[in-house]
Amino acid sequence: MSGVDRLNALRSDLAIAGFLRTCGCVRWAEEMADARPFSDPEAVFAAARDKWRTATQPERLEAFAHHPRIGDPGSAKTANDAQGHAWASKEQAGAAAASDDVKSSLQAGNRAYEAKFGHVYLVCATGKSAKEMLALLTERLTHTPDEELRIAAGEQEKITRIRLERWLSE
Repeated sequence: MSGVDRLNALRSDLAIAGFLRTCGCVRWAEEMADARPFSDPEAVFAAARDKWRTATQPERLEAFAHHPRIGDPGSAKTANDAQGHAWASKEQAGAAAASDDVKSSLQAGNRAYEAKFGHVYLVCATGKSAKEMLALLTERLTHTPDEELRIAAGEQEKITRIRLERWLSE
């Protein structure tokens, strides 16, 4: 049975729970569960993208809150969910391998970012080194809140796609 077939066969509550692991926005997860059945993975990805792009600011912030700080995979709501925690840890492998100086700079940057923007620094960390994530963080601290909300939403979209791909391949 393919990943899409398994997704289509899930009870609604289990589908919603699975979608929440990929993107922490409740409305988005419910709409994704309601959009089933999907014909193929590309249909899942297209629906995910389209539904995310209609998210309101509070819904975006809700999704962001499900993400751990870069360099601290146990710091968010996903910490209580084994699969979500494993995904975050894998995504942040570059930060885990960083030197103590870079880790310290990431921690300070995370605090400055959250103080300025009111939400966690969100970056699609997959394949990025800690130094790359730190450089992006430093650059993004120069943005306005509106610019940063738009950029973070784009990063959430990338993360969601990667997590959907993982979920469908499990």
